[in-house]
Amino acid sequence: MVIQMKPDATQEQIDHVVKRVEKAGLKTRLNVGEELTVIAVIGDKTKLGDISIGSMTGVEHTMPISAPYKLASRQFHEEPTIVEANGTKIGGKKIVVMAGPCAVENTEQIINIARIVAKSGATFIRGGAFKPRTGPYSFHGYGEPALKMLAEAKKETGLGIITEVMTPCEVDLVAEYTDIFQLGTRNMQNFYLLREVGKSGKPVVLKRGFSSTIEEWLLAAEYILAEGNPNVILCERGIRTFETHTRNTLDLNAVPAIKELSHLPILVDPSHGTGIRSLVAPMSKAGIAAGADGLLLEVHNDPDNSITGDGVQSLFPYQFDKLMRDLKSLVGAIGREI
Repeated sequence: MVIQMKPDATQEQIDHVVKRVEKAGLKTRLNVGEELTVIAVIGDKTKLGDISIGSMTGVEHTMPISAPYKLASRQFHEEPTIVEANGTKIGGKKIVVMAGPCAVENTEQIINIARIVAKSGATFIRGGAFKPRTGPYSFHGYGEPALKMLAEAKKETGLGIITEVMTPCEVDLVAEYTDIFQLGTRNMQNFYLLREVGKSGKPVVLKRGFSSTIEEWLLAAEYILAEGNPNVILCERGIRTFETHTRNTLDLNAVPAIKELSHLPILVDPSHGTGIRSLVAPMSKAGIAAGADGLLLEVHNDPDNSITGDGVQSLFPYQFDKLMRDLKSLVGAIGREI
């Protein structure tokens, strides 16, 4: 249920409504806008019994939230959420680009790539310190030493850091270095991890599970939001279908669908979404045209010798630079900027 307060409702009236609801054993979350305050009531509303919330002083009206994801729903938060990280706003008019290698290989490599992508216009360096891999014998990342390498790249370039966290016990460690947590497709429904990053308050990019519906994805985001962390950014990274030509099927339907259903910003990852270097640029443009707030891209200075073997989907620096220049022409046509 959502409680919409009157435009002239006082803080005392808002606090009184919140206390009354919480006294009945329900949780509340406030959305304070420029003109209105909306209170989301989380839990079984039958606990309110005979309490008439709608008749309380300062209340405009109440209405049910039909979606199972309450806090992620646009019914709760009508205006788009803007998440800020390292001085960059994600979800506004500006398109944000996060780029870098699949994995951090050494200090020289990550600083070199950070300089390259920064020069072309990226605002975040991506790189895996901890790598969830399908096989147990694959390279799983260098851990904390790689986080320190990312910190060096940030110091050299000023770029923000986005890197993956895989387990609840590593959240505090990764939080010391990163500006944005990344939760990969395999961890979208790692509910203990979702709760832990929710408690941290730090921005989170939540990738869609490769076999997950949009509703399941938004419910995963709800776990983070329910812990009091409003800084959630969704990322469409492709889903598994019967098609075998591409690594995954990049579901660009999800972008406008999310914009209708939720207030959360959304990125597109065409590198994992296609798995084919030549398709990354056109699908990047398509994602932005569909309404995405930014891109998460793999860029490598020597992709043929990538330590993870994912070089086939990584852009060469000159390709990334061309894409960024092409995007400048595109975003103006749709009322955005980069």
